[in-house]
Amino acid sequence: MKNLVIVESPAKAKTINKYLGSEFEVKASNGHIRDLPSKGINVDIENGFQPTYDITPGKKKLVGQLRSAAKKCDNVYLATDLDREGEAIAWHLAKVLGVSDEHTYRVVFNAITKNSIRQAFADPGKLDMAKVNAQQARRILDRIVGYQISPLLWKKVAGGLSAGRVQSVAVKIVAEREKEIRAFNPEEYWLIPAVFTTDLDQTSNGQHKYAESWEQLNAGEKKPSRAELADWFEQHNAFKAELARVGGKKFGAKNQQQAEEIFHSLSGQDFTVSSVEKKESKSRPLPPFITSTLQQAASNRSGFGAKRTMRIAQSLYEGVDLGGLGTIGLITYMRTDSTYLSPEALNAGRKYISEQLGADYLPDKPNFYASSKAAQEAHEAIRPTDPSITPQQARPHLSDEQFRLYDLIWRRFIASQMTPAKWFITSVKVCAQAEVGECEFRASGRMLAFDGFTKIWQNRSTEQQLPEMREGQKLAAADLRPEQHFTKPPARYTEASLVKALEKEGIGRPSTYASIISTIQDRKYVEQIDKKLRATDLGIVVTEKLEDFFPEIMDIAFTRQMEENLDGIEEKNNDWVRVLEEFYGPFSSRLEQAKEQMKHAKAETTPSDYNCPDCGAKLEYRFGKNGRFLSCSKYPECKYACPCDSEGKPVKEEKSGHKCPNCGKDMVVKTGRYGKFLGCEDYPKCKTIMKIDKEGNVLPPAPPPEPTGIRCQKCKNGELVVRQSKRGPFLGCNKFPRCRNIISIKMLDRLKELQNEGVWPPDTIEEADEILGRKKTAAKKKTAKKTTKKTTKKSTKKTAKKTAKKTTKKTSAKKKTSE
Repeated sequence: MKNLVIVESPAKAKTINKYLGSEFEVKASNGHIRDLPSKGINVDIENGFQPTYDITPGKKKLVGQLRSAAKKCDNVYLATDLDREGEAIAWHLAKVLGVSDEHTYRVVFNAITKNSIRQAFADPGKLDMAKVNAQQARRILDRIVGYQISPLLWKKVAGGLSAGRVQSVAVKIVAEREKEIRAFNPEEYWLIPAVFTTDLDQTSNGQHKYAESWEQLNAGEKKPSRAELADWFEQHNAFKAELARVGGKKFGAKNQQQAEEIFHSLSGQDFTVSSVEKKESKSRPLPPFITSTLQQAASNRSGFGAKRTMRIAQSLYEGVDLGGLGTIGLITYMRTDSTYLSPEALNAGRKYISEQLGADYLPDKPNFYASSKAAQEAHEAIRPTDPSITPQQARPHLSDEQFRLYDLIWRRFIASQMTPAKWFITSVKVCAQAEVGECEFRASGRMLAFDGFTKIWQNRSTEQQLPEMREGQKLAAADLRPEQHFTKPPARYTEASLVKALEKEGIGRPSTYASIISTIQDRKYVEQIDKKLRATDLGIVVTEKLEDFFPEIMDIAFTRQMEENLDGIEEKNNDWVRVLEEFYGPFSSRLEQAKEQMKHAKAETTPSDYNCPDCGAKLEYRFGKNGRFLSCSKYPECKYACPCDSEGKPVKEEKSGHKCPNCGKDMVVKTGRYGKFLGCEDYPKCKTIMKIDKEGNVLPPAPPPEPTGIRCQKCKNGELVVRQSKRGPFLGCNKFPRCRNIISIKMLDRLKELQNEGVWPPDTIEEADEILGRKKTAAKKKTAKKTTKKTTKKSTKKTAKKTAKKTTKKTSAKKKTSE
């Protein structure tokens, strides 16, 4: 008996192949083999939202190979991933291969290890149609939204744009934060921090002896690190405190005058410890990773983007060659929202802690963690498949990024099953009697009493460690000064914090976070600057348009509800067509309304606070192909326009120091779709431009095309000229862009000879292609295909006739013999 096993990736196939016997043949589908075609919506909305699936481009040969292999085998095992997407791939494979249900099995495993694979194949199941229908509903829903709103955006904003049921809401979250930042008005406030020390020695001029050392530590442009500050405080028996109360009331100073009044009244006063409170505290370990927390930790600790994290995790899951140990999947499936750990995993983790770290680090019972309400408990958390394989043991066989991610996953899992860390928390109040009343400073810190899980998973605490103090003890101020501050706008999202926001709002699923963040950047709706995500002007304009006409789709609560509806299809076997019908009714009416009423983005203006330097009228914001810019409100009478920055402020044109070669005026630095360039300040009267490099140096103009005297074979009227490109010289027609003929420069001498002989240019394109050594043209290919089809039909008919004649002769001969 021979069995065919189909998985998604060649790497996974290679690993599984080693665990199964010779009676199994393992092949890879390389992801989806069937999907909705890219051209057209391909969903029959009027007839139950029935989709039309086609073989994925480039997969026809592979499908043929899989069909051939399936016919030779008794059973087919579909071993794709265990989530909805994997179930859908398995279903499409079953449909395309045409194998009977009786001989088709579904195999699911959480880890690619010998035991997991053998257990899965010992008890195979059948396709889960509830999962398949949930995936189909999601795919069709996204296709309807994307393919019906995107053309609307092409007409009303700019060509090539796209919308998505989840991606548009993700852009909205980033855009709203950007609006908050732009609208934010900082407010002034003052603080009075102090650096106190238990060392009371003063210098001759009345300053504390550590004051100069503290000044030197903070003198540089770069602020001292936490480690440097901690070292300084420890060496000088010092700590930092903030003024909290003045005269029994909460301290608050809104300007310099208020702050300095209190500061001056504190000068020369004695500082005394009024209270010291100590208590014990415990901190529990964090749960093992799920997809979102893995992406956040990998971003915060290693600087990995969400997409990169998932790519590395995929390689660890599919299997790594560990030399003598063979190829092993190092981690469990990495798309999960469950913190559940199997009994086997718990036992393996506890065994490692007991043997390698000691009984003090092992709790009496395993630690259990609650998952979110929407989590699929059948899945496990992301963990090492074998905790005894430590990151250091695996390191020689891993790339640097694989090691860093495996180390993160391994440590988080082991730490999750360890005892809590214990701390001594100290809170101190320091008082001074001043003219404005009693001034109370407060400080807190903690000291590690028992490291517990932090032995494996380091806790990045920002709290300082306080020196030993007692109530009534005198302290000296090594530093005391008023500091001006301003309230800050909310921080921009990073990839990690956006994943956290999406998860919190219930938008998307673990398998989609990385692709969502990647897509919104690819579409230029969001850009990443210094690891911070900023909504572009395009992203903000598209968000506003969609919010005006599709409030349900852009509503976070509605998107969350839709995710729950999709979960209901999978978990409760709800009717997937009904879910789509309930969505499509209101959506289609909104779409028709938007087609009629949505104004073009370029036709809309927003007033600004700036005046036109040419005519004095108000400038207004407009939207163009390069984003938002300022334009005169009296356009077209006044054609003044200038770019603006992200805050809407006009960007002054920077003079380059070069003169225009045509009119002699200054050349200024401008920004276009391909980056910075120099343009004449007298634009649009003078349209001279110059290319510049990254350093701002003017690049020499491209040399003029060099004539060759050879006629163009394509348009017959033009002449081939030598042009220059990044890859070197080439032959092109001088009638460009009307004629886009291109020929290799290597043919130059040969074409001159042929033209002298009267052979070039030939009468037909096919003859020219033959001379140039090019492949057959499309027309020729079609003719060749038709010819071969006719030939095969004829040969088939001939063989059929011959076979029929032979069989007739044989039967007649048999009859005669019997007679």
